[in-house]
Amino acid sequence: MQIIRDTTDFVSPGETAVSIGKFDGVHLGHRRLLEELLDQKEKGLLATVFTFDPYPEIFFGFGSKQILTTLEEKEQIFEKMGIDILVEFPFNAKNAATPSRDFVTRFLCSHLRARFVAAGPDLSFGDHGSGNFALLEELGPEYGFTAKKIEKVVMDDNIISSTLIRRLITTGEVTTAARFLGEPYMVRGRIVHGKALGRRIGIPTLNQVPPQDKLLPPFGVYYSDVVLGGKKYCGMTNIGVKPTVSDEKRVTVETYLYDFNGDVYGETATVQLLTHRRPELKFSSIEELKATMEQDIQAGREYHGI
Repeated sequence: MQIIRDTTDFVSPGETAVSIGKFDGVHLGHRRLLEELLDQKEKGLLATVFTFDPYPEIFFGFGSKQILTTLEEKEQIFEKMGIDILVEFPFNAKNAATPSRDFVTRFLCSHLRARFVAAGPDLSFGDHGSGNFALLEELGPEYGFTAKKIEKVVMDDNIISSTLIRRLITTGEVTTAARFLGEPYMVRGRIVHGKALGRRIGIPTLNQVPPQDKLLPPFGVYYSDVVLGGKKYCGMTNIGVKPTVSDEKRVTVETYLYDFNGDVYGETATVQLLTHRRPELKFSSIEELKATMEQDIQAGREYHGI
């Protein structure tokens, strides 16, 4: 997958099928859009996602600074799906002021050589968000592309949206969120050295420090799957500040992998949160902490069926 970032001066190597949006969460609604792009590959078009860095809401300061999906996580998801080109458009004051018609003619038509554009009903782009699907429909015949509106996906009487996913993650409903996302909610990051307490008590963990802008569920213990080195492992993950052993208040993601004993410091792992077991607790002693973790591990074995 070709990634275009930090520039507005780019040219696609071929004609494209494009979708524009933030794609925060990459939920089933987004995936419906992306399926339209992937279908166009049969016609020789390059499936292209056009997203923004940072999100317009964050740039202008009227939205949450916590995001569901980091750029690195998006790159992993899009590449796995078969997207050919990902544009991480640099969103700044100058680019935000681009007239919506110029946005279409310059970036979609001239730079990306778009022949097909899939869009949701609430699409907005260009100066003050004035561009919309109606403009795409108007300009399509003139500039040689087809615009197709993709309606929102509804499941269990819920319109699937990033707002819905955000609410579910914030309340710790990761199992329900996974249904609307199409896969478990993930936290991806490099494995770093911790204080090695887990190893000293016989329960070694993989330690990650999530990006500050990554939205995390409530602190607690979650059953998880972990993708590491191209393999998937069953795990148990604690998200929080480890109040029993630390006063630093630094948020970490620590995962115990069942029947694993490798040295993976410096590697990148994707932790997929499956379901919530219990909240993070402050114990009176390390012995009490260890005993509870052993109970968690046994319950996790039963959950995973191992």
